[in-house]
Amino acid sequence: MKTLQFLLLALSMFVATAASAAVKIQHWQTASGSKVFFVENHDLPIMDISVNFPAGSARDSKEKAGLAGVTRYMMTLGADGMNEEQITNAFADIGAVLGGDLDADRAAFKLRTLTSEQQKALQTFNKILHKPDFPDAVLQREKQRIIAGLQEAATQPESISSKAFMLALYGAHPYGLPEDGEVETITALKREDIQSFYQQYYSAKSAVIALIGDMTEQQARDITEQISAGLPHTDAVGKLPEVTLPATAVEQKIPHPASQAHILLGYPGIKRGDPDYFPLYVGNYILGGGGFVSRLTEEVREKRGLVYSVYSYFMPMAQPGPFQIGLQTKKEQAADALKVVNDTLAKFLKDGVTEKELIAAKDNITGGFPLRLDSNSKILDYLNVIGFYGLSYTYLDDFNKNVSKVTAAQINDAFIRRIKPESFVTVVVGAQ
Repeated sequence: MKTLQFLLLALSMFVATAASAAVKIQHWQTASGSKVFFVENHDLPIMDISVNFPAGSARDSKEKAGLAGVTRYMMTLGADGMNEEQITNAFADIGAVLGGDLDADRAAFKLRTLTSEQQKALQTFNKILHKPDFPDAVLQREKQRIIAGLQEAATQPESISSKAFMLALYGAHPYGLPEDGEVETITALKREDIQSFYQQYYSAKSAVIALIGDMTEQQARDITEQISAGLPHTDAVGKLPEVTLPATAVEQKIPHPASQAHILLGYPGIKRGDPDYFPLYVGNYILGGGGFVSRLTEEVREKRGLVYSVYSYFMPMAQPGPFQIGLQTKKEQAADALKVVNDTLAKFLKDGVTEKELIAAKDNITGGFPLRLDSNSKILDYLNVIGFYGLSYTYLDDFNKNVSKVTAAQINDAFIRRIKPESFVTVVVGAQ
């Protein structure tokens, strides 16, 4: 384990030096239909692999909310006769690291291993992907753990506001479903539900495999063929339904004993690959994405002292993800803080951005971009996004060029067309 940690530290220095260099992405499709994205890097004897599936929480139904998350996690707790302890030890004994995550669009599994231990690491990794056991005793235990977590989350203002905001913003669309489910839906889940979900959404034809590190193209091809061949050979997963934009404003005030009011407001934003992405991205940096140099921070925090922090962001997804503004403030200041936020946004939409703001934003974004590529794991995450959402293979090489080309007029036009404050969803948890 110490050997891998040392190599990872050294790798950060290697990659940081070369972060500004072009990233050469190789891509192909396996015989079973999986898409592959590969970056070769022999600086250190380490490889990183991830497999992404369109098996996120938006594939749940209202009656089975939480099924996607339970399925992904249960896959790591028993596979091909190995129990969770044996799986954990199999990776730990060779210094390999198993990871992964889940969001509304994707379920992902990640593996980091020394190249010399790849066979052993991949053997266990492939068992998880190909032959999950979904042991019923473990499922019953995990259901109780998840239910306890949901009951705790139901008392936390951050969780309450996030859940209420997404439901109000998306309504019956799957993006409005709670990622972790509800107590009732988790209670009702059966092993058969998980098995069925796995077979339907973990199809080889829909999998996206990303690799980076110490392997040749042929080795990468061999690895990905093995991964892909063992996955369910079911039909490719279809697209998510279109998002319906809110027709009128919605405001919810939810009582809570906390001393702070938690406020979220926003509107459906953009898909991945949207032509307005770069104008909106640069514009949002000026509005609320640039931390202490943003307008929202200047107006709400610096001038009036109403909050410690305030932010805004776009979250592009397979369908339009949220444009969200968030802040916390004392209960008695909630109305004032919310008014300043709305006034600042209105002025931003009316007057647009200045050339001075635009130049500063571009400089900060392009200057900081190499730090987004200063490790193999960060590049792997970009490969996942590029592959899963079908972005340009030159996305990383073109990023700073696309930022630099953005004009003030493009920002102003994109925000006016895409952001409609008169139809915003606003959620205040802890309102007086």
